[in-house]
Amino acid sequence: MRHPARLLAVVLIAASGVASAAARLPAAAPRVIEIKTGDNMKFDPAAITAAPGESVTVVIRHVGQMPKAAMGHNFVLIQKASEAKAIADTCASARDTEFIAPAVKGQLLAFTRLVGPGETAEITFKAPARRGDYLFICTFPGHFAMGMKGTLTVK
Repeated sequence: MRHPARLLAVVLIAASGVASAAARLPAAAPRVIEIKTGDNMKFDPAAITAAPGESVTVVIRHVGQMPKAAMGHNFVLIQKASEAKAIADTCASARDTEFIAPAVKGQLLAFTRLVGPGETAEITFKAPARRGDYLFICTFPGHFAMGMKGTLTVK
């Protein structure tokens, strides 16, 4: 080969052009998962999945009829090592912050505002990098105790 340095320069320039073109590509849109809630205090579906680090948008849709003051719902995804009952109990008195107590925010991976009949709320987040099951709950007073919970499985 007569000009190896020139060939190397051409290869490096071409590679940097490909890298910068890739950097300009838009990120993939988050996958949207709709979860319905209602007067039965259930998440539907109550089991969802994501890949580690996947960008996900959860849309919570309230399809019930009871007023928000009596049957509001939210989606609260908690860290693996956190205690769901303790979080729900702490949030139960946080009416002014839609039942998300500031004291527990460090234990939450994602959460929505409270929704009432006919309302939706959404949150976009990256699924945890660590595989496993992550609990999501409703922190409206009494709802977690009545079984309003679900599982995000990261696999």
